[in-house]
Amino acid sequence: MSNFIEGMKLLIIDECIRQGITNKNQIKYVLATVDHETNGTFKPVKEAYWLSEGWRRKNLRYYPYYGRGYVQITWEYNYKKFSEILTKHYESHYIDLVKYPDLVMDETFSMFILVYGMKHGSFTGKKLNDYITNKKTDFRRARKIINGLDKSKKIAKMAERIHIAQKIPSMKSHHPMVRQCTL
Repeated sequence: MSNFIEGMKLLIIDECIRQGITNKNQIKYVLATVDHETNGTFKPVKEAYWLSEGWRRKNLRYYPYYGRGYVQITWEYNYKKFSEILTKHYESHYIDLVKYPDLVMDETFSMFILVYGMKHGSFTGKKLNDYITNKKTDFRRARKIINGLDKSKKIAKMAERIHIAQKIPSMKSHHPMVRQCTL
């Protein structure tokens, strides 16, 4: 596995912790989702990235608000929703994803959207705690957080294979970014 992918996994784990997700199985599911949604690249991607922008314009009914990022947010209302969430989070000038949808391709924004959306149910109304807690883990049904049950068995198997070697620290601790994750 490449150093880039291992490094991105560590950054995603760090973002999970920063946003208060410390349950190992929830973090494993976030990583498995990124692995699937980015086709193993662990880079924010555009929907149908192997095709042209012209193809997306012609074939995607929600163009120009097609899937982008680690979780492929779609539709103008989601771009608007995450513009407001990002602006509030970063306490900055308005981050206008509607006017500049490719901003979702920024790794920092995309990572925040991934974790925030999965934690709070921003994509489908379903959130990590609905399927994965300290008492239960349902990786297959957790797919409903992103996209119904599409590819749910595949992603569940991916999550099961992820190993997080070190105990995930709580938000109150000062955590070193020295963890090992392997698929």
